[in-house]
Amino acid sequence: RSPGEFYQLDLEMSFVEQEDVFNIVEQLMNNLFNKFSSKKMLYEKFPKIPYNVALEKYGTDKPDLRNPLIMKNITDIFNREDVKFDIFKKLVRSGSIVKAIITKNTKDKPRSFFDNIDKWAKEQGASGLAYFTFEKDKEIKGKGPVGKFFSGESLKEIMKTCNANIGDSIFLACGKEKEINKILSQARDKIAKDLKIIDENKNAFCWIIDYPMYEFDEISKKIIFSHNPFSMPQGNLKDLNFDKPLDIKAYQYDIVCNGVELSSGAIRNHIPELMYKLFSIAGYEKSDVDEKFSGMINALSFGAPPHGGMAPGIDRIVMLLANE
Repeated sequence: RSPGEFYQLDLEMSFVEQEDVFNIVEQLMNNLFNKFSSKKMLYEKFPKIPYNVALEKYGTDKPDLRNPLIMKNITDIFNREDVKFDIFKKLVRSGSIVKAIITKNTKDKPRSFFDNIDKWAKEQGASGLAYFTFEKDKEIKGKGPVGKFFSGESLKEIMKTCNANIGDSIFLACGKEKEINKILSQARDKIAKDLKIIDENKNAFCWIIDYPMYEFDEISKKIIFSHNPFSMPQGNLKDLNFDKPLDIKAYQYDIVCNGVELSSGAIRNHIPELMYKLFSIAGYEKSDVDEKFSGMINALSFGAPPHGGMAPGIDRIVMLLANE
């Protein structure tokens, strides 16, 4: 993309709800990609994945759904007496979490395959990825550098939690949630590419929905907008609990294809009084809003219909169509 050049397919629709925008954009993308891409559409009706579920399962809000690998939180396993993996247990006691990725039927992969993933993770700035393979002799065992720290019973519990079988392998990371999601979302893509389990002949679209309106900023120690401050909060506006702003979700959404975000969008906030209230939670005075966003507030004060939309990037769409 050249500096200063960005083309977008911008649509704004009045008297719509979120589903109306989805229906129009899905028709558009189906027509566009069926006509101009050599790949098949994995889903004609795009899956809708809540933001927190996307982070939980994929570690990112831009998941490539052609990749079958998902992440599982197995933190509770490390509270067991029969798990002796003390490095992770100590971190869990101090508030860290443990997440895992299972690879199916990888018992015959050479040691170098696993070591390369661990080495790659260290190159990304992580402390590496622990791993072992589920084996069964007389009882279930973990084959690999850290497998010996887990009892047969604890391995059974991990297998149940992660839907794993004998012959599958597990990669583990421990730390703060944001750090873990970052490295494991990258590892998910890296492992899938190395195992060649991504179907390159498909286009997989999805919607990421239910973004939180606000988040807590660790640096400033304040509540800030997490996505788009001009979007409409979800729920009955009369009953919104502004005392718990971190619980408020917004009608904000992203459209993602093959792990590439094509656009963010939202149902817009068209009510000036509500706009002032939402900005006040993030520390803005009424005068700040009037000064910084005078064009918008003035326009909305004349009365505006409910409206929403989005603007997918044409350059990114062409990139995917051209397989570049």
